[in-house]
Amino acid sequence: IVLADYAGTRLMGFDRSPVSPVMVSILLGLIISALVPMPAILVPGLDFAVKKVLRLGIILLGIRLTIFDVFRLGALGVPIVLICVTGALLLTTWLNRRLHLPDHLGALIAVGTSICGVSAIVATGPAIDAEDKEIAYAVAVITIFGLAATLLYPYLAHAVFGNAAQAGLFLGTSIHDTSQVVGAAKVYVDVFSAPAALDIATVTKLIRNLFMVAVIPIMAFYYRHGSRRETPGESPSLLQLFPLFVIGFLLMAAIRSIGDAGINAGGDAFGLWDEATWQSMVSTIKAWAETLLVVALAGVGLSTDFRAFRGLGTKPFLVGFGAAVAVGGISYVVVSLLGGFVTM
Repeated sequence: IVLADYAGTRLMGFDRSPVSPVMVSILLGLIISALVPMPAILVPGLDFAVKKVLRLGIILLGIRLTIFDVFRLGALGVPIVLICVTGALLLTTWLNRRLHLPDHLGALIAVGTSICGVSAIVATGPAIDAEDKEIAYAVAVITIFGLAATLLYPYLAHAVFGNAAQAGLFLGTSIHDTSQVVGAAKVYVDVFSAPAALDIATVTKLIRNLFMVAVIPIMAFYYRHGSRRETPGESPSLLQLFPLFVIGFLLMAAIRSIGDAGINAGGDAFGLWDEATWQSMVSTIKAWAETLLVVALAGVGLSTDFRAFRGLGTKPFLVGFGAAVAVGGISYVVVSLLGGFVTM
């Protein structure tokens, strides 16, 4: 955060830094992880940042929206997300077959690309009886192209759409992992001063995540009854299929709604805090959310082990690249056609 502010204000001369702290944290993490192997003692902390801190940051982001904003965006975003997810699954599956990728590895890349990156891969792997090696390969492929999208897509979205609502939809439907979507949207906000993009991208991605509830059981059924492998895998738990941080995000939006309603009615938020105090509390929570996201995305960068990409061969990366391009293309077309109906 300090480096981003220094680069934007001192070095570049802007009153408000256009350099994103999230971008700085990812890049620093990637550079450090490439140069210095992470000591084993740090791995639990990095894992905590990527999984727990990220989810807490997303939960606190809910304070930016009222519950009415969430459901309005949800109603408008579901058909867009549905088309993008379906198109991505079909195109990635077609690429898998064309390049003769192993079935389970191809399936993991397909769900990771179309739904929610690493989380979908980890949840789907046991359901289709994938090997640990296949899960690791799929995660590596999704990570490398997702990180590239995190760094490039905010600028692409601005160049192509120039509209915060459509940019948010594009980021939320085209980038793989939740952390990557939030990171890219935060970069967009920091650089182009369009807060609505982060709100829309976050809600869109959370809607996309919920498709795990439908897609993973279908994949499990297909591979258990349609594949040659007879040993059934372990079914994913309800917690894996339905991320609880989605509920936390909605609860924070509900808290904001109730507090604002009290202020708008001429009283106090929850009967306890006047308008100035309530707005100060909301601002503090927003600041904490942003700080936690910077920490989490630093963890993503530091956790990226480039050695894991060795020995994969070219086919998984060709499928990953083709899937990323396909998802981005589908997202662009759908958002161009339907995104104009979404406003903030």
